[in-house]
Amino acid sequence: MRTLTDTTALFKQKVASAWSAKADRLQSATGILLGCFLLVHLHFESSILFGKEAFYHVVQFLEGGMFSETGHGYPLLTSIFSTFLLVVVLVHAAFALRRFPAQIGQWRALRGQMQVVNHSDTRVWFWQLVSGFILFFLVPVHLYTMIATPEIGPHLSAERVYHDNAWLLYIVLLPAVVVHAMFGLYRVAVKWGISANRTGLRKLAHILVVYLMVIGLLSLGQYMMIGSELTLPIEPFRP
Repeated sequence: MRTLTDTTALFKQKVASAWSAKADRLQSATGILLGCFLLVHLHFESSILFGKEAFYHVVQFLEGGMFSETGHGYPLLTSIFSTFLLVVVLVHAAFALRRFPAQIGQWRALRGQMQVVNHSDTRVWFWQLVSGFILFFLVPVHLYTMIATPEIGPHLSAERVYHDNAWLLYIVLLPAVVVHAMFGLYRVAVKWGISANRTGLRKLAHILVVYLMVIGLLSLGQYMMIGSELTLPIEPFRP
């Protein structure tokens, strides 16, 4: 016969289990949203590789230029969307921290396991932990910048990258966010049974990491080249 203590403990266990399941779903949902956004974002950014005018028109489209009498977009939309993304990132991070090794002994145990057991998914999880730790500090800085100074364009973005030395942030942020997002999408697909082909999904994740790194670095290099040719004060680009 169950005692009151046993009943209370069982109830707490059920509540904790239900909360853990909801937290997993929210972590996965926010992770999918952020991962898909990154895929789109890096492709929009890479439009600079087709010239200043191409990037300019992409920016005007994203900022609602078609709704403006002058054809120019509304930078406020960038601030609003960046604020929304910051909230999503913080929610995702809060749920992800539940599984983050909090003690040095746990890190040592994980490293020890990786050296003894050659398990691909364990390595993927490890690099997600490392990249997630880096992103915890870098992503809010990037998004705060976009919230505070939302004006973007071929010249203004190049000014931020080159003259304001934002390339120092992006050169670390780019590999961390690409690795974290693509491996994260892989783990979500496996966890929720979207596909049972782990080997194929891992290969796809690795291909996407290399591909996104290439277009990201090429775009960053293009901004650096444009910025080096500009003189202060910077005038916004007009086609």
